[in-house]
Amino acid sequence: MKKIALLGECMIELNGEPFGAMRQTYGGDTLNTATYLARVSLAENISVHYVSALGTDKLSGGMLTRWQADGIQTNWVLRDERRSAGLYLIQLDKQGERTFLYWRNQSAARYMLQHPDYATVLAELKSVDMLYLSGISLAILPENDRTLLLKQLAELKKSGVEIAFDSNFRPTLWESLTQAQDCYKALLPLVDVALVTFDDEQMLWNDVNEQATIARLSQFGLSKIVVKQGKRGAIFYENGQQTFVPTTAVENVVDTASAGDSFNAGFLQGYLQGKSLQICCRQGNELAGIVIQHKGAIIEKSTTEHLRKQFN
Repeated sequence: MKKIALLGECMIELNGEPFGAMRQTYGGDTLNTATYLARVSLAENISVHYVSALGTDKLSGGMLTRWQADGIQTNWVLRDERRSAGLYLIQLDKQGERTFLYWRNQSAARYMLQHPDYATVLAELKSVDMLYLSGISLAILPENDRTLLLKQLAELKKSGVEIAFDSNFRPTLWESLTQAQDCYKALLPLVDVALVTFDDEQMLWNDVNEQATIARLSQFGLSKIVVKQGKRGAIFYENGQQTFVPTTAVENVVDTASAGDSFNAGFLQGYLQGKSLQICCRQGNELAGIVIQHKGAIIEKSTTEHLRKQFN
């Protein structure tokens, strides 16, 4: 059995029309990936663990229950008596345009490294085959904690843990472009598998095309690079060779909020089972193609149930 830990933040989501009816759910890039990965994996083949912090309130407890129902192991989700999950609001206007507002500065996940039980979780992480995190996982942390996490990742890598990283750049979470770049430069030499979106890379590094992204990332010693291209598909780089894996056209695109996160889930499900990167990308494309046909970051479990049999 392969064991993967995904580290990050899940937030409470409110969505609806301004000053109208609001729907309550939850979401977060690494949690979205953990959810879809657990859904399309067999428990006896891949054990999916989430690393984060939540409050002790009913909303936090309700999220834990739902994660467990999806097959996610939550024994490394810390409980903070003083804080709760962050909150974000999605407003949808009459033209279908989405705007986001966030309240996360005092979220439990932001301070997970300061939790008294975090050291126990860190020790347990040495037992996993892979640790997955994103640019958001780094950005939400106080600067000193971010520096500490990078040192901890270096130690985990030395102990044999593979590191997978989605750059997932969100400018508003960083003090400056330079701060984000410096942090990524410190992390990338530790990364074994990069799962990046070209739009993010272009925004962060001003890359002119996907080939420039691959050339830049390979300078950090990365041997496995995947550049997601949205509706076009993905390019993967391995052993000095680039290969394009196209998507199947999706006519009824409803919501692309979790496209990259679900791609990562399909990819990692294949990767952890030793499949070729081409098959991994195909799985990522297929899973993302289903998710974007439904509203919300986390869609009904039944819509992807057939992939569990197909991928295994």
